[in-house]
Amino acid sequence: MTMPLMSHVSLGTNDLPRALAFYDAVLGAIGGRRIVEQPGVTVAYGRQAPEFWVTRPIDGGEAKAANGVHFAFMVANEDEVRAFYEAALKAGARPDGEPGPRSDYTAAYYGCFLRDPDGHKIEAHSWDESKAASA
Repeated sequence: MTMPLMSHVSLGTNDLPRALAFYDAVLGAIGGRRIVEQPGVTVAYGRQAPEFWVTRPIDGGEAKAANGVHFAFMVANEDEVRAFYEAALKAGARPDGEPGPRSDYTAAYYGCFLRDPDGHKIEAHSWDESKAASA
């Protein structure tokens, strides 16, 4: 097995129950599930291991969305990008880039962008190597 570059990422929230309801729906649409849970404090999601944490800020301060920061979820295909986008909108996300090819990235890239209920920028994208090879 190749060691992944990233282990996990954490996003802060000011309303943990609302954020968990959102990510249960959105990540469930792409095969994610709760892996670790510390009730009232934090939950880690993943497909097999904890990769994406939603948490109250450890310092007790206000959680804020960072300008220029976003988190992208890798999915298998364009259908899953669209499923992620629709689930996110239904769960309360604001659209920030409809599903579609992003030729400025590469021909292989297909993604969507949204803002979660706390204002964090999230994305789902697929990578079609066959389109990269033909570009």
